Amino acid sequence: MDLRQLRYFIALNEHRSFVRAAEAMGITQPAFSRSIQGLEQEFRCQLVDRGDKELRPTPEGQVLLQHAWRLVQGATQLVAEVSQMTKLDAGEVRFGCGPAPAARLVPDTLAAFTRSYPGVRCQFHVDNWERLSRALNRDEIEFFIADIRHFEADPHFQTQALSPRSGMFYCRPGHPLLHKESLTTNDLFAYPLATGLIPPGVRKLLANLSGRDDFTTQVESEHFPALRAVVEQTDAIGISTEEACAEALAAGRIQRLHWRNLPTSLHSLAAQCGIVTRSGFRLSAAARALLETLGAVDQALYPPMRAAQ
Repeated sequence: MDLRQLRYFIALNEHRSFVRAAEAMGITQPAFSRSIQGLEQEFRCQLVDRGDKELRPTPEGQVLLQHAWRLVQGATQLVAEVSQMTKLDAGEVRFGCGPAPAARLVPDTLAAFTRSYPGVRCQFHVDNWERLSRALNRDEIEFFIADIRHFEADPHFQTQALSPRSGMFYCRPGHPLLHKESLTTNDLFAYPLATGLIPPGVRKLLANLSGRDDFTTQVESEHFPALRAVVEQTDAIGISTEEACAEALAAGRIQRLHWRNLPTSLHSLAAQCGIVTRSGFRLSAAARALLETLGAVDQALYPPMRAAQ
């Protein structure tokens, strides 16, 4: 039994004539009849009531007909979906990203990708690396873009580094700290903090430098524009990437803060941005094409950093 025979049997049920069904399928009537007989030999029963001039299917034929429809339609759908994935004129890709790449890297990538593949639907979710990893494990997304340092040693994940993103502390113009000549991290904790989820290593170091076991973030979100708006209207101190703050910094809506006792290695709060996927899982064609576009956009945005690596 093969799909060709099933298609012939469906055609016979539709046309109720061996001659008309053979013509519709583009083969001779004897070859068509042999194909139906082959099915009957394989199932060891009569599938068509030849004594009925309507050539109605027997009860066994009715059962075969129901399954034949599903199998033929499923095969047609399979061919269509694989063709769509190969041609990338349709399909969907779902992924996640942290707030830093959501500032510019992801929008620029999606713009370039949509121009090349307008038929592919893209859905992305912005969140912190902790929740994105859970979404990846639940198959809700194919990959995510965030700081990869937490995942590099985990065998369940594969990581691919992108250009690092420099970070910064910032406040509103006229903030009391801007009038001090020398700032330490103790000054940082005298004011509310407005930031996304801080990586454990950075959090521990900031706390230790100020003689603390830990600290509380008063306003926490993965939506950088909202956090920046809070900082612009209060004495809160924000932590973000330069990429996300570039426009507000150039417009003078925020000011950069520098801490005297912050180690040089951490002074820029450089985030090792990268791509995280699950080990052993093959990405869809649409996801692979999107990541190829992402790499090209990343190199165009950060050529000096890429060249220095």
